[in-house]
Amino acid sequence: MSDPLIVMGFTTGLLGAGHCIGMCGGLVGALSLSASGRRGGWTFHLLYNTGRIATYTLIGALVGWLGSALAYTDRFGEVTRALLLASDLFIILVGLGTAGLFAGLNVARLDFPGPLRTMSAAVQRLRQLPPAFSALPLGLLFGFLPCGYLYAVAITAAQSADIATGAMMLLAFGIGTVPALLVVGTATQWLGTRARVWMLRGAGLLVAGMGAINLFRHLRLMGWLG
Repeated sequence: MSDPLIVMGFTTGLLGAGHCIGMCGGLVGALSLSASGRRGGWTFHLLYNTGRIATYTLIGALVGWLGSALAYTDRFGEVTRALLLASDLFIILVGLGTAGLFAGLNVARLDFPGPLRTMSAAVQRLRQLPPAFSALPLGLLFGFLPCGYLYAVAITAAQSADIATGAMMLLAFGIGTVPALLVVGTATQWLGTRARVWMLRGAGLLVAGMGAINLFRHLRLMGWLG
C-alpha cells in the first residue's frame, strides 16, 4: 500500500475541500436538520461521511476490477493501450486546467447539477427521520454525486488494474475530503477566496501528477521507455 497514488489521492481530496464545500456543503448542512429542526451535530456528519466514504471505496474497488478485467489483455491490447494513454493525457490536461494553466477544461466542468437536484428531491422522506438515522443512507447515496475530482481519481484507480489499489485510492480520497465537510459551517469563513483558489490549484496539480505517473508507467509497460 505504499503506492504514491494513494497518498496523492488523499491529498487531492484534502486540497479539493473548497470544491466539496461549494458542490454539496450547503446541502449537507441543511440535511443535518430533521423536519422538526433538530440538528444532528457531529453524529450526523460522522455517519454521513462514513456512508460517503464507503460508497467511494466501493467505486474504487469496482473500477479497479474493471481495469484488471480489461487492461493488458491480448484480445483488447491495442484498444486498451490507446484508452490508457488517452485517459492519462486527459487527466493531465484536466489537472493542469484546474491548476489555472489554461481555461476551458477543469474539474468543475465535469460536475453535472442535474443529479444533485434529483437527489435533493429524493431524500425529503429521509429528512422526516431523526438526523442520526438518516445520515448513513444519505452518505451512501450522496457518494454517487457527480464530482470532477472523484472522476479523476476513479479513472486513475481504474488504471491501476487492481481491486485493492483502486479501493484504497478512493478510500484515501474520501478521507481527505472529510475535514472540510466536518466543519462545513465554518470552513468557508476560515478560508478566504484567495486561499481556496490556491488549494484548488494545488489539487489540480496533484491530479495532473497522478496522470503523469500513470503515463510514465504505461509507456514503460508498453516498452516505449527504457
